[in-house]
Amino acid sequence: MQIDRERRWAPRLAGALMTALVCAAAVLIQAQGQPATPAQTAPPPKQDTAKPGELGYTDTPLIPGQKWRVHDPERPAPPLVTPGAAPGAPPSDAIVLFDGKDLSKWAHSQKGQLTDAKWKVANGYFEVAPKTGGIVTREPFGDVQLHIEWAAPAEVRASSQNRGNSGVMFMDGRYEVQVLDMLSNRTYPDGGAASLYGQYPPLVSAPRPPGEWQTYDIVFEAPRFEGNKLVKPAFMTVFWNGVLAHNRKELLGPTLHRQATKYVPHENELPLLLQDHGDLVRYRNIWIRRLKGYDAAERL
Repeated sequence: MQIDRERRWAPRLAGALMTALVCAAAVLIQAQGQPATPAQTAPPPKQDTAKPGELGYTDTPLIPGQKWRVHDPERPAPPLVTPGAAPGAPPSDAIVLFDGKDLSKWAHSQKGQLTDAKWKVANGYFEVAPKTGGIVTREPFGDVQLHIEWAAPAEVRASSQNRGNSGVMFMDGRYEVQVLDMLSNRTYPDGGAASLYGQYPPLVSAPRPPGEWQTYDIVFEAPRFEGNKLVKPAFMTVFWNGVLAHNRKELLGPTLHRQATKYVPHENELPLLLQDHGDLVRYRNIWIRRLKGYDAAERL
């Protein structure tokens, strides 16, 4: 009985399946010959039809300490910056200090005289050349945002301060964020990786294994002097491998080895320095942005 039922339904199912295939093919052929529907094309740009209040108000109170009203339509719009195409890539307003090809933006400095950097460049990175000395940027900087990637040697040969030691040093070597291999490596806390050397350990330690690339994203606010008087100290914000290590921490002065510190007047802009501590530390993907204050740009 069951076999008879299946025999009766089989031709009907086959016919229905054939009809469905024919219809689907017809729809596909028709679609290929027709222009795209509105849903398949980008919508046309909308006209500027701002409603009252959407662009600001002129009858609101002044913001305390500012010359602008709350939602002031005359306040300068911020400049447009295009982000990097991938995480860690430089944005459109960045100065690329190393693009993986050469050290043309860097030099050795001896008694104010610049000579070409002798550090090794290979495979998209550069590496400390021990005993050649640190390298400095040919351009000076003040308040900046810095992105830099570094890697300690993959082969561990020493410990403590002799294990992948280098430094990212602002204002021609005065203010250092320490570079050091920290995975299972003990040292004094204010001398480990991401420390503000000799002053503050990082809030947390977030190391990657030796040989792997690590990132620092740093906001440095340079100190200001009027004559011999300090009117504003330096501040440092540091993210280490995406983890907050310092949150606008005030520096006590230059970062020194085995010494107390105090500020000594210097220029508002000075080169960035990468330290030669004798270890084969590598660097890549370095870019920097000059920082401006609020409302500094012209309105677009």
